Formats: sequence, C-alpha cells, structure tokens
Amino acid sequence: MKRLLLCTLLVCLSLGANISQVQSVYLLPMSGGLDQYLANRLAGVFRVVTDPKLADAVFTDQLGESFEQKLAELYPPPEPAEKDKAAKDKEDKAPTRLSSFGRGKGTIFLVDLKSRAVIWSGYQKRTDSAPNTLNRTAGQIVEQIKKQQKAK
Repeated sequence: MKRLLLCTLLVCLSLGANISQVQSVYLLPMSGGLDQYLANRLAGVFRVVTDPKLADAVFTDQLGESFEQKLAELYPPPEPAEKDKAAKDKEDKAPTRLSSFGRGKGTIFLVDLKSRAVIWSGYQKRTDSAPNTLNRTAGQIVEQIKKQQKAK
C-alpha cells in the first residue's frame, strides 16, 4: 500500500510543472507585506511581473477557496454561451476578499497557473513583521528556491 502511494505521488509530481520551467511570477498580497520584500529578493531569480496575465506562476501565502476565487478573478474562464450566461448570473456571488486574518503563518506556495498545482512550498518562521525580519525571511525563502532550482 505504501509503495502504491509513493508511486502515485511520484507520477503526479512528474506530470506537473516544476520550478525550473517557471520564468515569470506574480505575487499576491501577503501578510505583513512580505510580498514586497519577496519581490525585491526574487528579482534575478525569476522575472517578477506586475500584470498577472504575464505570469507562469503565482506566489501566495494562502490556499483554499478565497485563493481559488482570486485566481478566477485574475484569470477568468472563457465567456459561456448565452443560455449558460443567464444561469451563471443567478449563481454570481460577491467577490471574496483576501485577508491576512486566519492565514497560516510562515508558509509560502508557488502555484503553477496552467495546472493549478503547487510546484514549490516552503516554511520560514517569523517572530514579527518588522522590516528587517521580513527582509531576512524573504532572503531565506529565495535561498530555498535557488537550492531546489540547482537540484533539478
């Protein structure tokens, strides 16, 4: 059973994109403003874009329903046919705002936009949101990414 699970995991990982295929990234807002420090440190590792449509992958510190809704706002699916449009209008809800309240603290995810799969994640514990702490944390995250890129 364990072998089957391990084989399935390896197959899933090999089918998805990997970090070495990512050229450009977009950063969603993160708690404490970490996205700003991370963007500064990522320059030179990835091309950091301000237009989400130009990105291959997205950095976020939150996964779940609100993240999926944010992706749907940034990358809307193709327009449905007229009869489907009427049904969709009935289902439309107010957009969910991303907030830092209740987020997991310290985990960062890199999500491939084509497959919507997490292709990298890392954890860096932060004790506070002071600028020096955020800058150091961003540097540690980028070092983890560089190590993984070299390993591939």
